[in-house]
Amino acid sequence: MASDRNDNLPPPSFAPRSGRRRPDAADAEIIGSQPAPVEQTRVMPVSPVPGAPKRTGGPRHPDQRTGSPAASRPATRPAQGGRPPQGPRGAGPGGPGSDEPPVGGKPKRRKGRIIAITAIVVVVLLLAWPIGLGIWANGQIQHVDALSSTADEGDGATTYLLAGSDSREETDPDSPILGARTDTILLLTVPKSGTTSLISIPRDTYVDIPDHGPGKINAAFSYGGPPLLVQTVEALTGSKVDAYVEIGFGGVKEVVDAVGGVRLCLDYDVDDKKSKLKWKKGCHTVGGKKALAFSRMRYADPKGDIGRAERQRQVIAAITKEVRDTSLLFNPGQQVSLIKAGTGAIVTDESANIFTLGRLALAFRDANGDDGVTGTPPIKSLDYRPGGVGSTVLLDPDETPGFFENVRLGKLPPGEVGGLE
Repeated sequence: MASDRNDNLPPPSFAPRSGRRRPDAADAEIIGSQPAPVEQTRVMPVSPVPGAPKRTGGPRHPDQRTGSPAASRPATRPAQGGRPPQGPRGAGPGGPGSDEPPVGGKPKRRKGRIIAITAIVVVVLLLAWPIGLGIWANGQIQHVDALSSTADEGDGATTYLLAGSDSREETDPDSPILGARTDTILLLTVPKSGTTSLISIPRDTYVDIPDHGPGKINAAFSYGGPPLLVQTVEALTGSKVDAYVEIGFGGVKEVVDAVGGVRLCLDYDVDDKKSKLKWKKGCHTVGGKKALAFSRMRYADPKGDIGRAERQRQVIAAITKEVRDTSLLFNPGQQVSLIKAGTGAIVTDESANIFTLGRLALAFRDANGDDGVTGTPPIKSLDYRPGGVGSTVLLDPDETPGFFENVRLGKLPPGEVGGLE
């Protein structure tokens, strides 16, 4: 019975591809006892794909169809227990005796690796330099206890107090305290919304100094240093001081030289013996020495301290403009020189850091821009003499409180404000 069943089976080479059954034990005996038939299959020519390497290795197997798993099988199956047939050594693509180029050769991989490594190194350096420079710069900042415990008004404004102190080492070598008087007081305010403002408070402004009575506002710095100056400004303006920065104008020379000079303008001629400023009417690009004299001069200024405060704001704005120059990004040496000069010229409160100074610089730029506010509080008199303190600047008592409230709320119109009523 078994042989009859086997006689009716078609030869293995003619077994249909679909519905093929699994051979049983009897089939195995018959198949194993017969020599393997030689398959004669006609292979249809396939048009070569443009740019593809020539196919080697003999005719394709019948099962080797495009897009089917069988396409990955070798063209010739090795005999059972044997090794696949091999051609002459080096006869593969790109080897001796072959006219085909190497596929994925080592030189290309090595070149790609070098490019990738170089790119990674460049990225690391671009990130590491500014981060390292920032950490180093942060460590160069000088700090002083300055801020008060005054409660915040809750209006969302950020207020920076900039005190410009002029070193007495050059103008008065016998002065017992370096920068004992603050010649410039600037209130830089960034409101929650509205206009950013930079308001100059004249150094001779007549105010009430906590625990010392009435006097000129710059005397507060002499009596109690930065903490007392902060308290006095807060009492005058009603604004909570969030950051204190003291700028030594004696260090302006080094900063200006570090940025390669600044362009300053003045609409009159000057020949001032005290500041040693000689100026021809108009705009000029100057170095550190002349920029320092420009910021110090007041006796030859028809507006006195008010004019000097304006020129000092101009110097700081000019420095800020140069620092924003993108060429600094590609000059590490100049960056280091600028940071050394800048950190040597300023002192900040204990909580301030390099990011505080960065935000301050951006706010200063905005205040000096077309949408910013600069000027002074409303002034009633430039020569108020209450007795005992000499000539002082009297702010308008009716206008000043509302003025500083509008500063905090960002309600001042862009442009110049304040001045003599």
